[in-house]
Order: sequence, then C-alpha cells, then structure tokens
Amino acid sequence: MKILHTSDWHLGHTLYNYDRSHEQQAFLQQLTRIVAEEMPDAMVVSGDIYHYSTPSAATQKMYTDGMLEIHRACPGMTIVVTAGNHDSSSKLEIDSSLWNHFGVKVVGNIERTREEVNLEKHIVEVIDEAAALKGYIIAVPHVYPQNFPMLDTETPREERQARFFQALLDEVGKMNTGGLPVVLMAHLSIEGSDRTGHDETVGGIEYVPISSMGEGYDYLALGHIHCPQNIKGNGRHARYCGTPLPVSFDEAYPHSVSIVELKGREAPQIRTIEIENPIPLVTLPKEPVVFEEAIKLLEEYPDDKPAYIRLNVLITDYLAPDCNERASNAVRGKSCKYCYIKSNREKQTSDYIARHISIQEMQEMSPLEIARLYYQEAEGEEMDEELCELMSSVVQKVREKNNLR
Repeated sequence: MKILHTSDWHLGHTLYNYDRSHEQQAFLQQLTRIVAEEMPDAMVVSGDIYHYSTPSAATQKMYTDGMLEIHRACPGMTIVVTAGNHDSSSKLEIDSSLWNHFGVKVVGNIERTREEVNLEKHIVEVIDEAAALKGYIIAVPHVYPQNFPMLDTETPREERQARFFQALLDEVGKMNTGGLPVVLMAHLSIEGSDRTGHDETVGGIEYVPISSMGEGYDYLALGHIHCPQNIKGNGRHARYCGTPLPVSFDEAYPHSVSIVELKGREAPQIRTIEIENPIPLVTLPKEPVVFEEAIKLLEEYPDDKPAYIRLNVLITDYLAPDCNERASNAVRGKSCKYCYIKSNREKQTSDYIARHISIQEMQEMSPLEIARLYYQEAEGEEMDEELCELMSSVVQKVREKNNLR
C-alpha cells in the first residue's frame, strides 16, 4: 500500500496580517501534481486543515476546490482527513456524507453514546480500482487526553487515551486476516519529538509516550508538530510529515509531504517531496546585527524578489521608536513584505533587562520566557530545568482548562 502523508495545512493562516492564500493555493496545486505523479492508494491528512476554527468562506472554498482537484487527479485514491486542534471538529464533519461520494473520509470527532463508542467510524478500508483490499487506516482526530471515552469502567482516566488506541488496533487486528498494512493517524505530540519552531503557546501540547499509541500498526502518520521527522523507539515506525508551508519564521527547515510504501510487515519505505513556497520567510540577516546594519540590508534587498522579512537585530541599548516605520518605508515599492524585528539583547544584568523590555518584545515572548526573566531578576541566577518543566506544565494545564470552557 502506498500512501501520501500530509498534515498541518493551516489554510487561512495570515502572517502579521498579510494574506497567504496565494501560497496556500500554490501548495494545493503542487499537491495535486504530486498525487497525479505518484498515484497513491491513499492520502492521509493528519489534522489542522484550517488555522482557525471558523475559517472564512473563501478559505473553505479553497479547501473544497483543492480537494476536488486532488480527487480528479487520482479518482481511485482513498482520502482520509482528521481534525486537528485548530479545526472545529463539528464544522469539518458537516459535509462528511457528501465527501464520501468522492472517496473522502472525514473524521472530526469520536462518536459516542451513553452505552458505547462507535469504533467502526475510525476504521477505513483502502480498496483499489480492482476492488482488492490494500490495507487499513485508523483515523483518530485530535482529542485532549482527558476527553477520550471510557471504554470500560476499570480503565483509569489517565489511561483512556492509550486504551482507545489499542481498542481500535485490536478491532482492526480481528479484521486483518491477510496481514495487510495498518496505518494509524493521530494529531498529538510524542515525547522526545523535535519541536523546533513550534509555538507551544498556541493550541496546547500533549506529551504522549510512543508506547501509549498501542501495538499493531505498521506506520503512525502523525500531525501537530511542524518539524518533519521520524520518531524512534521500540521498533515502531512513526513520522511527523511536518507543515507543507512554514507557519512562523522559526520553522526554518525544508517543508514537504511524505510518500510511504508499505509491504506486509516490512519496514515502511519513506521519502519526501519538497513543497516550494512562492513567498519564503526570510530572516535578515541570519545572525543578529545592530539596527542600522539590518535596515541597510533591507534597503538593498532585490525589488522584485517576493518574501516575508523579519529583521534580526542586536540591541545594545534600546530600539528607536521609529524603527518599524523606517523598516516599512524601506520595502515600499518592493515585492517583499516587512513583518517585524526579532530583538536579541546582549547579556546584561537582570535589573537592566527588567527595565528595558518593550511591550513588543513582551508580546513576542512565551509565558516561560517571561517567567525565566522574572526568576533571573529575583534570584540572580538562571531557572533550572526542573523548574522550567514545572512552569510549562502549569501553563499547559491552564490552557487546557480554558479550552474546556
């Protein structure tokens, strides 16, 4: 079975109030070409189709038109879409019956009654044009760990997530008498994954050990973490395909989709196909320099070269109030778009840092970064890792509590 693994499209995402629909449409067009060339048996989209839970009508039309073109490029391909933490599960599922006619299975939430959970909803058979069964896809949308259903009265609350995954794998195990490939989809964060560039202050992060994903899958198609990577451990084959387009300047790595070929119980063969972004995100320069040097580089940037640009500035004292105005004027008439200044301070005493943080800098900081600065000022030393982890845990619990409201 050959699958195309993609996730975290974040359609509708804007960057510093700049519309990105041109880039997102370019990605969907590239994806259509890739599907036409690769002719996979299935395409799995592991969550975060949209960036906002209430996408605009134009963004929804872009998604619908894009999916129809992808279907036309390979009509026999099974498409499975699951909701991520940025998606509205109910809105994503609202047209699921209609999508079924185009070979698209949409799973936004876990269907349950007081008596039972509908496990069949999450199991998709991949059947080729000759009506031959090629394998199984288990589609699990994003669900906060505390919200997974209770499958039996004996399972402790903290083990419900692991129990749910294993129940689905066991169900497929009963059906899979031919030893066909099994793909499990999930939208969450595996412990030990590389979260480079991922903004942990948005959307919530659930740290799940790979062992909690259960036994019985041949490939785990993950979404949520934006950095593409294979997950190692316990002989399991798991991968984050990453974002096809960068969502922030810190996602400074190649963006792609993954092609995965599965043969029985053999190790999957994985390769990537890079996605070209027509408007790249550029940090100018790579290493921080004083503002006057940075603004000169911006003024010299080619007029006809599209890009989003942030200036990488070393602050020795303070930023002048007109720095953003000067940067905006420097790109006037150019194809590039100025976004913001990344502030890098020289190491100073804690009193100096506390007095000179600007509102813009504080808005760009995470709660943990602010806590570290406060701790440094109060204690005169860096916050140790154990305390950092405790602080991160507290922030996460507060976010989860707010998400439940």
